Amino acid sequence: MNTDMDKGAQVLKLLGDRTRLTMMKILESQDCCVCEFTAIFNLSQPAVSQHIRKLKDARLVTETRRGQWVFYSLNKDTEDYPLVRDILNHFPGQAGRLKELEQQGLRIFCD
Repeated sequence: MNTDMDKGAQVLKLLGDRTRLTMMKILESQDCCVCEFTAIFNLSQPAVSQHIRKLKDARLVTETRRGQWVFYSLNKDTEDYPLVRDILNHFPGQAGRLKELEQQGLRIFCD
């Protein structure tokens, strides 16, 4: 029982950060690479990588290499996914953030 509470507390702590919560909401609808997150959040690559590393260490996101790029996606196979899904359901979609970048000519394509 304590282990479940500890895991739940860890997930809540990770998603208690606005940037990580927003990243997870974006990943709910599409895979992204670090370069896209740097543009969306106007953060440095090391800062974005730090956020991603925390989510990856907790197995909330997975990575896939496509050529020279690494794309991140929501890990729907983890035992924590039902909790993550329930939390994300309480927040508005973020798919428009990449669309905004595209419209401003700031979208970075990693393909």
